[in-house]
Amino acid sequence: MGNTLTCCVSPNASPKLGRRTGQAEPDYESEIYEAAAGDAVAVAPAPAAVEPAELDFGAGEGHHLQHISDREMPEELALESNPSDHPRASTIFLSKSQTDVREKRKSNHLNHVSPGQLTKKYSSCSTIFLDDSTVSQPNLRTTIKCVTLAIYYHIKNRDANRSLDIFDERSHPLTREKVPEEYFKHDPEHKFIYRFVRTLFSAAQLTAECAIVTLVYLERLLTYAEIDICPTNWKRIVLGAILLASKVWDDQAVWNVDYCQILKDITVEDMNEMERHFLELLQFNINVPASVYAKYYFDLRSLADDNNLNFLFAPLSKERAQNLEVRL
Repeated sequence: MGNTLTCCVSPNASPKLGRRTGQAEPDYESEIYEAAAGDAVAVAPAPAAVEPAELDFGAGEGHHLQHISDREMPEELALESNPSDHPRASTIFLSKSQTDVREKRKSNHLNHVSPGQLTKKYSSCSTIFLDDSTVSQPNLRTTIKCVTLAIYYHIKNRDANRSLDIFDERSHPLTREKVPEEYFKHDPEHKFIYRFVRTLFSAAQLTAECAIVTLVYLERLLTYAEIDICPTNWKRIVLGAILLASKVWDDQAVWNVDYCQILKDITVEDMNEMERHFLELLQFNINVPASVYAKYYFDLRSLADDNNLNFLFAPLSKERAQNLEVRL
């Protein structure tokens, strides 16, 4: 995994997208908008002045040297146990989805809706069922579906409509075509969010791990900046999170100019400005611990299970067991 952030303004495409030279360039932008049309860092106080005679550098009891990470983490955020920073804190998207899940179960119970034929397979003493998605190698298509469903619940069950101008699509449109004001009054459906994200991931050749990190950065932004993701800003927030995640996670990162080739009406300057604001709002905290990543992965699986996004299970074969053992 690469952990190098770059802000590229080169007019040439990156080597990653350069692998596709010689092929006709598809019009990703039209697909994105055709789908969409349907629908404070706390500063540690300075220590008091101490007389030279009173200085004591001993390592005895009562002397605690503050770690740099303790000074960088704002106290109010540490107390709230931000889920994007702390592995024990519950993810925001899973809690926001529970209201709808309970309503669905209640409705099915009142209407005596039968679950039908059980398609989920359970492991036994003789057979172990596994799908093709693991925490180290998630399935791309299923992961994108789960991540976009999490974004959908963020928008649908948001607390308010707090936003910032840099993410407002009315102030910074992603297309030259004028978007009707009515468009911003309705929450986007899950399928529109999925098409938008899927198109970006397909064009930029991003991985499933990048999708999970995208969701981590998105929730971290909403918490740190105290804003909501809503119809007016969801595209730019998601785009900014994908942009940052692809640079942090991928060893061969996609450049900003490459996204301008996918979204043809957006400028490199706009991408650079959005990336800069995104980083500042994250307080340059781009670290994603392995425990936090794993928590988001398993919570996404729980979200998929609650919403009947079934994984394809198959019996564990001897060959696959050996492959899993080698990977471990």
